[in-house]
Amino acid sequence: MYKARAWLSRSFTALSSNPLRVCVVGSGPAGFYTAEKTLKAHQEAQVDIIDRLPTPFGLVRSGVAPDHPETKIVINQFSRVVQHERCSFFGNVTLGSSVSLSELRQLYHVVVLAYGAESDRALGVPGEDLIGVHSAREFVWWYNGHPNGKNLSPDLKSTDTAVILGQGNVALDVARILLRPTEELATTDIASYALTALEESSIRKVYLVGRRGPVQAACTAKELREILGIKNLYVHIREDDLIKSPTDEEEMKNSRIQRRVYELLSKAAASASSQPMSGQRELHFVFFRKPDSFLESNERSGHVSGVHFEKTALKGGGPGKQYAVGTGEFEDLDCGMVLKSIGYKSVPVNGLPFDNHKGIVPNIRGRVLKNMSGDSSQVENGLYVCGWLKRGPTGIIATNLYCAEETVASISEDLEQGVLASSSGLLKPGREGLLQLLDNRNVRPVPFSAWEKIDSEEKRLGSLRNKPREKLTTYEDLLKVAT
Repeated sequence: MYKARAWLSRSFTALSSNPLRVCVVGSGPAGFYTAEKTLKAHQEAQVDIIDRLPTPFGLVRSGVAPDHPETKIVINQFSRVVQHERCSFFGNVTLGSSVSLSELRQLYHVVVLAYGAESDRALGVPGEDLIGVHSAREFVWWYNGHPNGKNLSPDLKSTDTAVILGQGNVALDVARILLRPTEELATTDIASYALTALEESSIRKVYLVGRRGPVQAACTAKELREILGIKNLYVHIREDDLIKSPTDEEEMKNSRIQRRVYELLSKAAASASSQPMSGQRELHFVFFRKPDSFLESNERSGHVSGVHFEKTALKGGGPGKQYAVGTGEFEDLDCGMVLKSIGYKSVPVNGLPFDNHKGIVPNIRGRVLKNMSGDSSQVENGLYVCGWLKRGPTGIIATNLYCAEETVASISEDLEQGVLASSSGLLKPGREGLLQLLDNRNVRPVPFSAWEKIDSEEKRLGSLRNKPREKLTTYEDLLKVAT
């Protein structure tokens, strides 16, 4: 149990005899912002953050692209939160197997589920299970050294063409990693095995395919500008795809982001040469196409060899409400790898209602509801959600700040109104009870002090290769260094 026991007994006696005991499940942005807001709002609250990984920070560590170090600076703020005397982090603790939700609710006055989205939406089209068809999430985990992503081993050698379904920021991230010169990636914290695979990659053409048009592209101007700025990159956009309807014009008037994205795409199309030069890498933006099926290779049984697309047209109400419908016209696009970037999906928890369509736990301002009825009187007292599990997989890191503020405001209201067990004076074992339960089950939690050992070792290994860090990418290595 490392030094957790000794530290615990010191800090426990320093606190009120019956502090508000809060457990946050998930140590990504939603979890850390919830902890920070709770510590500020409740001067005697004791907050424990648990995570199934030995490492904290969630998508900031395993989702943010390695060539975006500035986005990861928020880790410094999160580290200050967990170093607060009333806050603790325990990694390597899995909800469900290490400890159940009902046990956490018995141990703590408040449980906040903030564990994000660790699965993917399915397209539901034939051939989705062919070798070479991956989710963008899996690919991101792979190049970011997530311990569950190391074994993906995407085949980057057998094809020169990759198709990415989706045009949001994650889609642009994976396209950029595939196309960016590897010498530029070599000085980032990309996983070393991923860098080696990209250095040996045969992929020269990447197609970013969207169901709707350029006005509806889901990326931000910043991400788009970055990928268009890759050195020696040929960019192709069909001129016909850039034709705007009156509804598109109205949509652009109402959204500065969509206007900037469209302008950048138009400029890229206008300034592009008619043909790529020899050896030049290519980025193709394809609009108004939806996948109908994935094609199996004749030469390599079970492997993907292309995508069968249906052409689409926009229908629907006014600006912002246009949706893609099939036209009955089809075309094939040959490729040896497909990355589906059509949305992350949260995983349900045993004994908790779950909206499979939205991928969220039904809630009202973060208060978990007992069922799908939406009846605000049917709440699970003491149980809350924050982040993607609360609102769906949308937004940037900072979106979770406002999301956490709302959830913590609901906790405060419930405390004031006597809804929570703490306000009735009911003692809960909290951290002591959790550590005892984990000890009984031979679960070895990784406290923040042990994460700091991992952090130091990764930075040491990185310095040997002129990288900010060399991530440890297996549970075995992470836990060995943490001990």
